[in-house]
Amino acid sequence: MVLHTLLTQLGPHSPIPERDVRFLASTVAAGTAATRRVISFLQTHALLEADELSETLAQLLTEIQHRTRPPVPNLSQERRDRHDEKALNTRIAQLPDPVAGQLSAWVRVRVRRGRGRFRHAPVSFRRIRHDLRIAWPALTSWTSSGLELRQVTAEHITSELARHAGSIARGLLSVLRGIFRALKQERTIFMDPTAGLQLPAGVHLPRPLPTDRLAGALERLDGPAARLIVGLVAIHAVRAAEVARLDLADADLVRRVLAVRRGKGVHRVYLDELSADLVADWLRERRRRWPQATNPHLLITSQTYRHPGSPPISYGGTRAAFDQVGLLPRQVWADRVLDEARETADPVRLVRLFGIHPSIAVKYVHAAHPDKALPRIR
Repeated sequence: MVLHTLLTQLGPHSPIPERDVRFLASTVAAGTAATRRVISFLQTHALLEADELSETLAQLLTEIQHRTRPPVPNLSQERRDRHDEKALNTRIAQLPDPVAGQLSAWVRVRVRRGRGRFRHAPVSFRRIRHDLRIAWPALTSWTSSGLELRQVTAEHITSELARHAGSIARGLLSVLRGIFRALKQERTIFMDPTAGLQLPAGVHLPRPLPTDRLAGALERLDGPAARLIVGLVAIHAVRAAEVARLDLADADLVRRVLAVRRGKGVHRVYLDELSADLVADWLRERRRRWPQATNPHLLITSQTYRHPGSPPISYGGTRAAFDQVGLLPRQVWADRVLDEARETADPVRLVRLFGIHPSIAVKYVHAAHPDKALPRIR
């Protein structure tokens, strides 16, 4: 969830500050292990901007490890580094002086390689090649106009950013900020033209599914379990993961109420006639196939009905139901909320009906009624 939110909001085109990762993880109550996994994933894919304290600790740990045992040479990594360094120098040489010399200083002496006036954790040549690839259109545009990096102003950078949108523009700004900050720290330039420049965070509004993709979806499903999974998501916007966690005791067909547990709270879904029939059909099938089942979950399989650990149905099990109609669970969920937003235009009703966060409700009402210009809730 943390990784999905980060990449959705910030995009995969620029490094994400480590402090933002830890802050988001704390807001969604992600555990320490989950936070470490997200940070490790971003670091592996060169998408993490490590905090200065973390970099210092990592450098100290590396020095301690090198003192205790000799490093094992990684020949394949060395070959890749040489290849990336050569390709990087070849690309920079295509630019006229003094821009080529300034970029060479950014690569060779800049702080991100750990050999500048201010020491930081080194960055691989591959990562620098990636950054240069992002900044290349802006650099070639400036050099064709006869500009060097000392002459680039905030207006030049704003004009380049205006040519792009969303996460691409934010990624470009991040790379340019890194270049000019490094050159300013090395006193190659005197002013950082990116200082103070900000871009608004991207807002991804949901889009409706084509009507023909949802029409007759339940009739195309094979088995009462698949119909129940897709039906609860498509009719009541219960998330697929929440459907998998439902217990037998959560379904009350007498009162036609389904208790959906969310964190420490419970969201009550009031079943219509079709939904109640879907639950009843599955309960009959469940009793027929596994009368001796000890697993307390509502949805079980032949592998889990007497499992001592009583696990819920897996993600693959829920996803298989949606694969039959060629849709993703999140697409069906979003389409249901968006459909209700078109009818009501009231975010409070969406919060009460689906138990979603007010900011999500406002986003869906804004998508359904862009003319209303509802304020965003932070």
